[in-house]
Amino acid sequence: MAAAGAEAPGGEGWRAAPRTVPCPPGKLPKPGKPGRNARSDRRATRRDIAFRATDTAAPRRAPRAPPCPRKEFYFLIVAWCVPCLVSLDTLQELCRKEKLTCKSIGITKRNLNNYEVEYLCDYKVVKDMEYYLVKWKGWPDSTNTWEPLQNLKCPLLLQQFSNDKHNYLSQVKKENHRALKPAVAEYIVKKAKQRIALQRWQDELNRRKTHKGMIFVENTVDLEGPPSDFYYINEYKPAPGISLVNEATFGCSCTDCFFEKCCPAEAGVLLAYNKNQQIKIPPGTPIYECNSRCQCGPDCPNRIVQKGTQYSLCIFRTSNGCGWGVKTLVKIKRMSFVMEYVGEVITSEEAERRGQLYDNKGITYLFDLDYESDEFTVDAARYGNVSHFVNHSCDPNLQVFNVFIDNLDTRLPRIALFSTRTINAGEELTFDYQMKGSGDVSSDSIDHSPAKKRARTVCKCGAVTCRGYLN
Repeated sequence: MAAAGAEAPGGEGWRAAPRTVPCPPGKLPKPGKPGRNARSDRRATRRDIAFRATDTAAPRRAPRAPPCPRKEFYFLIVAWCVPCLVSLDTLQELCRKEKLTCKSIGITKRNLNNYEVEYLCDYKVVKDMEYYLVKWKGWPDSTNTWEPLQNLKCPLLLQQFSNDKHNYLSQVKKENHRALKPAVAEYIVKKAKQRIALQRWQDELNRRKTHKGMIFVENTVDLEGPPSDFYYINEYKPAPGISLVNEATFGCSCTDCFFEKCCPAEAGVLLAYNKNQQIKIPPGTPIYECNSRCQCGPDCPNRIVQKGTQYSLCIFRTSNGCGWGVKTLVKIKRMSFVMEYVGEVITSEEAERRGQLYDNKGITYLFDLDYESDEFTVDAARYGNVSHFVNHSCDPNLQVFNVFIDNLDTRLPRIALFSTRTINAGEELTFDYQMKGSGDVSSDSIDHSPAKKRARTVCKCGAVTCRGYLN
C-alpha cells in the first residue's frame, strides 16, 4: 500500500514512466518523419527537464534493448506509473523557482508569473505605515515579500490574521503594537498552514462521499491537522479472506410497501419506518429495507439507510480533550436516521489482537457484529466515514440498529445510527461505544477477569450517568 498522502495508481500525484515490453517477431516499429520526430524529441526533452525539476524520484527512460539474434525481437517503450509523494504546492513552487511550465500541475506560460496571496506571515509598522509579510500561492517561501496594507485586497485573510494574532496574544501579558514577536508570527503561520490543510481535507472528504449531506471540518482549539492515516470509505471494506455478498436473492413486488407484504414481513419483522421516515421499532429489532431486487422505486418509504446521510455535518476539534468530534449543522428530528457506522470487517480473533493495541493507545474503534453470532467486527480505526470521529457518551443522542439490505447474512448486519431525541444545530453527536445492536450495553465494560484484562480508557463524556470508562 502506498504511504500516507500518496494517491492510488493512475490518480493525481502519479506520472507516466517507461518500461519495456517485447514486440512479436516481424513486427518492427515504423519509422516516422525526421522533422516530426525531432520536434517530438524537443518537446519530450522539455517535459523530462520539467519532471526532473519537480520529481527527483522519477526513473529515467530505460535504454532500448538490443535485438535477439535471428529471432528479431524488438522492444517498445510502454508507460507505467510510479508514485510521487510531493504535494502539488511543492511541485508548483519548484516549477516557478526554475521558471518551468507544466500543464499537468497547472503551471502554464499564462500564470507562471501570477501572484496570489495564500496567507499572511507577519506584521510591522514602519513610519506609521502598516506592512504584512505575504506568502504567495504556488511560490517558495524565499519569494515572500512585505506589502503595504493598502496594496492587499484580501479582507478574509486579513481578518483571519487578526483573529489568530488576538487568540495568541490573549494568552500573554505584553503586546508590541509596532511588530510581532517571532513566537507570535510562527503561531500565525502554523495556523494559516493548518487552515489550508484542513480545507484540502474537507474537499477530499466531499469528493469521496456518496451521500447527500456535506462534510465540513473545523479546528478553533489547537494546531492539530488532518489525521495522517485515515481513509474515507462509504461502505464496509472486507479484510483479506472475508467475502461480503452484496446481492439479495429475492425482493418484493409491492406497489405500496406500507400496505403490502414487503421485505420486513418476509423476514418476520415489522416495517421499521413511519410515513415521516422516522424509525418506529424498539432498539434490538432488526431493520429490513427493500433491496436491489425489489420492484419498488428509489422513493420507496422503506429505503432510508441506503440513501446515506442527508444532513450536513461538521468534524470539529473538541475543547474537552476528546480530540475530534462530530456536530450537526442542521436540526435533526427525533428517531431519524443520521449516519451509518462503516469500517474494515475483520474476524473476532483479529479484533481481539487489535483491541489490545488500541486499549494501550487509549483509543477504540471496534464494533462487534453480534446480532446473531460473534464472528465479525467492524474496525473503523483506519478506514471509515464520518462516524469514525463520533465521540462516546454514556448519555448519547444516537441509537444503534442492525440493518439488512442487499446482504442478508445475519452475521454481517450494517450498523445504522438513529437520533434518540431532537438534536439542535451545533450540537455534538454521540453514541454509546458499549451499545450493541440488541440495544443492551456490552458486558465487556464490566467483565475484566485476569484472563481478559486490558488497559482501561477513562471516559470524558461528562454525563451524569457516566460509567467512568469506555471499555
